[in-house]
Amino acid sequence: MHLSLLTRVSLFLFFSNFVYANANNLPLDSKRLEQLDAQQQQRQQALEAQQSAQLSAKSDVLFDKPPVPTITLPVNEQPCFPINKIQVVEHHASELPVQDLVTQFSAFSSVDFSYRLAKQLETSQQKKSQFEWAYQQAASELGLTLPHCLGNEGINVLMKKMQNAIIEKGYVTTRAVVGEQDLTSGELVLTAIPGTLRHTMIEDKSAVDKFTKLTAWAGIVPQQGDLLNVRDIEQSLENLKRVPTADATINIVPAEGDAQLGESDLFVQYAQRFPFRLTLGLDDSGSTSTGRWQGSATLSLDNTFTANDLFYTSFTHSLKRPHWAGEDDKGRRQSHNLSFYYSAPWRYWQLSASHSKNEYYQEVAGAFGSTVLYSGESENSRLTLSRLVFRNSQHKTSLSASLWARKSHNFINQDEVEIQRKRTGGWELGVEHKAYLGNATVEIGANYKRGTGLNHSLPSPDEKLNEGTSRMKIISVNISVTKPFDLFTQHFILNTTWNAQWNKTPLVAQDRFSIGGRYTVRGTDGELSLSAERGWVWRNELGWLLVDRGQQIYVTLDKGKVSGPSTQHLLGTTLIGTSLGIKGSWKWFSYDFFVGKPLYVPEGFRTANTVLGFNLSASF
Repeated sequence: MHLSLLTRVSLFLFFSNFVYANANNLPLDSKRLEQLDAQQQQRQQALEAQQSAQLSAKSDVLFDKPPVPTITLPVNEQPCFPINKIQVVEHHASELPVQDLVTQFSAFSSVDFSYRLAKQLETSQQKKSQFEWAYQQAASELGLTLPHCLGNEGINVLMKKMQNAIIEKGYVTTRAVVGEQDLTSGELVLTAIPGTLRHTMIEDKSAVDKFTKLTAWAGIVPQQGDLLNVRDIEQSLENLKRVPTADATINIVPAEGDAQLGESDLFVQYAQRFPFRLTLGLDDSGSTSTGRWQGSATLSLDNTFTANDLFYTSFTHSLKRPHWAGEDDKGRRQSHNLSFYYSAPWRYWQLSASHSKNEYYQEVAGAFGSTVLYSGESENSRLTLSRLVFRNSQHKTSLSASLWARKSHNFINQDEVEIQRKRTGGWELGVEHKAYLGNATVEIGANYKRGTGLNHSLPSPDEKLNEGTSRMKIISVNISVTKPFDLFTQHFILNTTWNAQWNKTPLVAQDRFSIGGRYTVRGTDGELSLSAERGWVWRNELGWLLVDRGQQIYVTLDKGKVSGPSTQHLLGTTLIGTSLGIKGSWKWFSYDFFVGKPLYVPEGFRTANTVLGFNLSASF
């Protein structure tokens, strides 16, 4: 009996494409099995990335920029005083009530000369100003060089320019003034009155009070005594409104009572609805090998610890399709995924953590007409700390650093294929920039991913053949441009994105750049993909907005290309596809239906001539 078993195993190894002699021996067609596993993991990672982008979308807050009139210095002004030196000093808060000093100022306009204010400034404590740059910018824009003969009008123009420069930088409560002085000395002294924060006042309009000291500490950037800058207020609003069930407004109000010169208060109005959200979804983004229809349930909890934090957990499971919708591959097959996400801001910082676990199984052909059950399970974890390092009225730049870990196991008939066991970890650095150019939005990002010994990384079996490593080095870049426009009274929106990857080391299949399917090249069904060490995909979408109907008809045109040593085993390197669809939302229901067609695929590359797809969701 024992001899018969050995004979059977030997024949199986010789004739079969898929064998499982024991848990430590890889099947003959190991590349095919690894490719199946890599496709499943890459498909799941793309789904999780899209889900994260939707559920953790940031609310951008940008205040309207006040119009700045064009002004120039008067020519041959008379009378005037020869000015050889211009000095900018700073005024400290005096003990006089603010209403006695600044009644002649307008919040966003030029400075009106006030002799009463000038006399008070003469007796106040002064120092060299931190707003010297505003004068330098004003002088440069006016073409002012010293010596120069300035009269009352010229000084007023210079003050307006300086004030506009200060406001442009966001210091909307800081004032530039000039006091009464003897200009026959040839020196002009300009005074900056810093606008600072005195108190922050809160009005919580929630049915049950949700705004706590932690909400303010984590979300509101300017603190008592800080220079008031509208950029800090924008960031504060983004923090307070980052969870979908919360809304907030922040207004700068005059400080009253014993307020000092230059001081203002912030008045924050906050409201949060019921913090629990449930979203149910159904789509056909899976594959016929593990289940094309996918059902999902996502539970979100907003502001869990009153820190403007966001938490959600999502469960996705393959579903049996009705006969009219086609059938998956024959045999047992299934996939499911469970993921968690949490993030919390602290002023210009944000900390986020995520974890997901994916499992699948499918029957594949074995020897002599038999089948074996091939399955896999994988886990991904990530911890990210990011900081917004720059923002103005048009641009935002942020840096991020992440620690990540990944592990996977594969089985044939419940016996682990140990040589396919993978465990990796490392770090990743990223930079993102977002620009608002007119009504267009441009987003640019770059990341560097490095594998290390983190997570007790295991050496990759592919290292012996120089076809992969657990110490990978990967560079990725993404560029996105969104531009709304009108044509013949109709509203359109154009979006184009370009994603690319470069490798500095050999890569295992799970780390390679993959194209094919709705998340990369729309118009291909995603049952097969092209995967290699390097690659790029260019996605274009033109949408026609149906006014007052919450709908959009759109057409897409995508192209992807891969390159690298592993392309020698591929049927080709390029995919091109197009699709036509309609998407939108109504109350709690969202939908997306499309029909696609491949325009170019390599010879022998299997994909449907016509691709139908949908995505439905309901939020409660």
